Amino acid sequence: MPFLSKKLPTPLSRILSRRCPSPRSQSAANIDSRNRPGKAIPGVSCADDADPPPYTAAAATDSQAPYLHPVEASLDTVSPLSFPPAAENRRYGTDDKYAFLTKFDTIFLVDDSSSMAGQLWREAGEAIAAITPICTKYDPDGIDIFFLNHRSTFNQSGGGYHSVKSPSSVQGIFRSVKPMDATPVGQRLREILFPYLHRIEKMAANTDEYGNLLNSALAVRPINVIVITDGAFSDDAESVILNAARTLDRCQAIPWQIGIQFLQIGEDRAAGEHLKQLDDELGKAAKHDHVRDIVDTVPWKEGTGRTLSADGILKVVLGAVNKRLDRQVAHS
Repeated sequence: MPFLSKKLPTPLSRILSRRCPSPRSQSAANIDSRNRPGKAIPGVSCADDADPPPYTAAAATDSQAPYLHPVEASLDTVSPLSFPPAAENRRYGTDDKYAFLTKFDTIFLVDDSSSMAGQLWREAGEAIAAITPICTKYDPDGIDIFFLNHRSTFNQSGGGYHSVKSPSSVQGIFRSVKPMDATPVGQRLREILFPYLHRIEKMAANTDEYGNLLNSALAVRPINVIVITDGAFSDDAESVILNAARTLDRCQAIPWQIGIQFLQIGEDRAAGEHLKQLDDELGKAAKHDHVRDIVDTVPWKEGTGRTLSADGILKVVLGAVNKRLDRQVAHS
């Protein structure tokens, strides 16, 4: 994922005042935040001691076009998003590399197919448990966790676990889930994204001729969906992703409204090839059909022996956010 590492040719405040990143664009991209239901990233190391990808915007300011958002976070309303992620990092200070999390809801979609049993399952659970307090520091609502096959018995939306805030809660959830069955990534993504995209369309339909949101209760925060998987998918995820991207484009959503990061856990070469093929096909669609690219794929270990970590996951997510902001600037 290329990242912006040079001065912007146009001040970011002017870029973000254009139509694409307007509140209407947000409306296009808003999914049920509390029902929260690629491109490979060049130069990104998953080592725990590596710094996140740089974002340098020397010509930008923190004076951005206004975004309309609800005042409180709940199933239907969320906190304000007044700045793009990079600008928010500058508000918190350059040393706070995770400040961008204040502007996103974080969703984990975990592969619980039979091949994940054992060490990979423990590794995934430990990484998500470690990331939870980091996310909760910036988003008091915590994280959401979904599984490909397992459904929550608590009657929560989409069969997921919502507002998970502590490592012990994550550990308890993982102990209750037994890896089995296939890898229906496409089906599960659709179940998570469909209600979110419906809300985006409602928000887009409730804007004035200037793109101003008429009803702030319809606004929803952007999301990052982090998919942790060890194998090839057993269904069609590409069509689901492309349909979501087209909806975002039609509704003029902000570039970072939805991000989907596929992280390969383990060293299955077939799984790595599958993710590469998905990345290539989505890249072709983005180039030839002018559809936004909302996916990033990262083969995790690549023979290095590294394990999944909270810092490594967040580094990938930050890189993906910066890539989309970079693309917006390049196309403006």
